[in-house]
Amino acid sequence: MNTYILAIETSCDETSVSIIKNGQEEIATVILSQMDTHANYGGVVPEIASRMHVENITLVIEETLKKANMKMDNITAIAVTYGPGLIGSLLIGLMAAKTLAFTYNKPLIPVHHIAGHIYANNLVKRLEFPLIALVISGGHTELIYMKEDYSFEKLGGTLDDAVGEAYDKVARVINVPYPGGPLVDKLAHQGEDTYTLPLPLDDNTYNFSFSGIKSAVINLAHNERQKGNDIVPENMATSFQNRVVEILTKKTIKALKEYNVNNLIVAGGVAANKGLREKLTEECQKNNIKLTIPEIKYCTDNAAMIGAAGYYAYKLGRRADLTLNSKASDKLN
Repeated sequence: MNTYILAIETSCDETSVSIIKNGQEEIATVILSQMDTHANYGGVVPEIASRMHVENITLVIEETLKKANMKMDNITAIAVTYGPGLIGSLLIGLMAAKTLAFTYNKPLIPVHHIAGHIYANNLVKRLEFPLIALVISGGHTELIYMKEDYSFEKLGGTLDDAVGEAYDKVARVINVPYPGGPLVDKLAHQGEDTYTLPLPLDDNTYNFSFSGIKSAVINLAHNERQKGNDIVPENMATSFQNRVVEILTKKTIKALKEYNVNNLIVAGGVAANKGLREKLTEECQKNNIKLTIPEIKYCTDNAAMIGAAGYYAYKLGRRADLTLNSKASDKLN
């Protein structure tokens, strides 16, 4: 018997609803992005994000069901991102999910946002275990070991800034508009590695730190301008990205070797980064490692990934009642 999960994702500035069949097949997804609105402010404004979710959530649910040509009677369970994320944004999606679960007497499945990013890869092909997941986004930089479905062992993570956050801050320094990450990646393919920057937290742990390299970029740019020199944005982007990609790749390959794993998945918004994709592909081919990276549309926040994760949580008997609350931060387990 087929299982249809209706999933809701509102952890930041995308209002998204999706219907996923058996954890792997996307029936319909609708994403309403607020990016153009927040670009006016140079970043996501939480108050505006939550207000726009309130305005859009009902419309997005209705549009998804219409797109799928389905009714709520056809839905098996409701999955929702409960955290981590912006608390006001999360609450809107959670209240919508609770309302649907209560009204239509459907099981309510809580999904951790990072679990969603990981299971976005399941929409490309079925996850093969054991695996290492490199989760990289505006809010997360983590290495996760999985021996089976919904078994998450965190090997290490960022001690300060997430990698996507560092990209956005460097973008501001070189006068690249929001969202800066994709544009810095684009510039990095046009420039040369001419600036001396440190390799961030080059040690034997699986932890990351990007505040140092971010500060190094800010200081270098300031010093150059004090001397009357112009910063070459393309070259700064290249130098910055080369260091970031090098340390991400180095620690990821180290984890794969030490845990004797030959399956690597990459997840999160920064998984769309062309420079990182190229380097990981090259290193994985060299080391005979199977690499899976989702399509660009599954890298950024979307409800399809929550539906994919929600299916396996549902199969494992994970349920929440109507007291489920949203969490700005929460451990993946």
